[in-house]
Amino acid sequence: MKTLKRFIFYGTIGLLVEVIYTGLASLLHGDLSMHGFTFLVMIPIYGLSVFLEPLHNLLRPNPWWIRGFIYLALIWTIEYFSGAILASVLGSCPWRYGDSLNIHGYITLRMAPEWFLAGLGFEILHDFLDKLPFNV
Repeated sequence: MKTLKRFIFYGTIGLLVEVIYTGLASLLHGDLSMHGFTFLVMIPIYGLSVFLEPLHNLLRPNPWWIRGFIYLALIWTIEYFSGAILASVLGSCPWRYGDSLNIHGYITLRMAPEWFLAGLGFEILHDFLDKLPFNV
């Protein structure tokens, strides 16, 4: 039950962070409405973060920058294969990247800093959940 709760929690937090991120990005591009968006299919993809918890426990002794690069590689792997699976099932990938640094439209090297930081942010969230006096 704990894994399911955290799967839903990480999925929901990921969705919320993405809407805030895209809203702030639209503001930087001059959209004062700060239009943020995401895709509901992202809930289970972000929910997969629950399976990074054991890895986080193993990586703790390593420097933060090594952990960040490991998370970056894993996030790109998950994003790439999720995009490929969705494209084969739905006929297209919802987040299709079109910049010159994209790989098959499923990931983009341009997002490296964001995913690096997201991985380290996940560690903070994981530790917070583990310290709660109730089970999440």
